[in-house]
Amino acid sequence: MIHRVLKIALEAGREVMEVYRETFSVEYKEDRTPLTEADRRSHRVITEGLRKLDPSIPILSEEGKETPYEERRSWRSFWLVDPLDGTKEFVKRNGEFTVNIALIEGNLPVLGVVFAPALELLYFARRGEGAYRLKTDGGILSEEKAERLPLKREGDSPETLRVVASRSHRNRETEEFVSRLRSKVKEIELVSIGSSLKTCLVAEGTADIYPRLGPTMEWDTAAGHAIALESGCEVKIYDGKLSDTLTYNKRDLLNPPFVVFRKEKAYLFERGVLEI
Repeated sequence: MIHRVLKIALEAGREVMEVYRETFSVEYKEDRTPLTEADRRSHRVITEGLRKLDPSIPILSEEGKETPYEERRSWRSFWLVDPLDGTKEFVKRNGEFTVNIALIEGNLPVLGVVFAPALELLYFARRGEGAYRLKTDGGILSEEKAERLPLKREGDSPETLRVVASRSHRNRETEEFVSRLRSKVKEIELVSIGSSLKTCLVAEGTADIYPRLGPTMEWDTAAGHAIALESGCEVKIYDGKLSDTLTYNKRDLLNPPFVVFRKEKAYLFERGVLEI
């Protein structure tokens, strides 16, 4: 199944890049988030591809028809899709946008694909099978070249913390979180990037922690969440201290604040460094 989902993501990415290379218009939805033709074309490719893959599995997409909780609460599994995550980055033309496809079973993601077509980077994971990063070559899929996550890094100090933050959605709460880190951790390196690439940087080990203390929707996070779990990370709700694992198919699809972090950095929480 994962191979076919990867092909769907690549096809959606090609549609996105066709729009990206041309002059395009931007509309705004009721919540003032941007919408482009790339969102629509990616949505169409993904939903058509997933229905062919298995028509019995329902699809919940950011650009699809809203499904009432009374209907979806009975879903044992479903596809959770963001056809173009980081539309603001797409509009800015900085390349930091992704196509996100996740499979949810119960209330957790068990498969995730994140494709950054402008960067030609593909991340993917299936529960129990590990997480991987693949550099695509002109949209060609060569899975045998995939690197298992996390990537090996030499010379890391246990007292250095690499923090990744949103490029377009950083808020006061995040700044305060980072400030608390600076006061208690020997050395902080701060990286800014857009879309689901933030979670993927933690999954690959380029960053250690990603605090997301502003609003996100379930389709924004599910694919990256699956990749993070398979690469040795935790994704926990954060309300001044860590609590439960982030879950999906809630009545309200808005996520609470959360933190993605590598398990080997859990000592920071254990000794209270990141508690208010």
